[in-house]
Amino acid sequence: MDFSIELWIQQYTQAVQRTFSGRIWLVGLQGSYGRGEATAQSDIDVVLVLDALSIADLRQYRTLLDTLPQRERVCGFVSGREELLSWEPSDLFQFCHDTTPIVGSLEDLLSQVHQADVLRAVHTGVCNLYHMCVHNLVHAQSLEVLQGLYKSAVFVLQAIAFLQTGIYARQKKDLHPLLRAPEQQVLQAALEIRVGKEFPPDAIQEYSGLLFHWAAGWIKRCSAGTWDS
Repeated sequence: MDFSIELWIQQYTQAVQRTFSGRIWLVGLQGSYGRGEATAQSDIDVVLVLDALSIADLRQYRTLLDTLPQRERVCGFVSGREELLSWEPSDLFQFCHDTTPIVGSLEDLLSQVHQADVLRAVHTGVCNLYHMCVHNLVHAQSLEVLQGLYKSAVFVLQAIAFLQTGIYARQKKDLHPLLRAPEQQVLQAALEIRVGKEFPPDAIQEYSGLLFHWAAGWIKRCSAGTWDS
């Protein structure tokens, strides 16, 4: 039988409502299923935010998930309401825009995110990409690590596009026209370097070089305040 994310979410929502009746602030769907880009191997990224969260709640939640189909594919974010409302705003930017609400609303969270927070998300993102790209080139030389870095780079590209256009593109096909040429090149590389493809031995050097130089440039632009030039 083909997997239906709509049916699964319905089962999930009913299960959490039975277990945490009256305590649910938000249920949402993130990741590739939330963006409409899922494959048969995609994780099911679900969000559950309760009025408050305890270790006992986490034990109950784990037991609940064990009763659902596709358990091995389920991951996601669990939090208490006050913790999430107090979260670092630069992290909330991506969280809010990558979450499709099923129960509840994201308005209280989005109201806390401002342009400076989005810029900080970009700056932190490119710093992390630069660091891990260098580490991988010097030490691991891992194609798998590089693929993960390009996956992370897409989130940074989404934030850059939002900074420069005011539009958040959840799907890669909508993101490309919002980007300038250097960022379009990084997005194209992210689309090319997917898991499951065969690559020549020099692929790590080529794709790492592109990511390294692009991240280095953006680190300097963020610091100098020239991100929109």
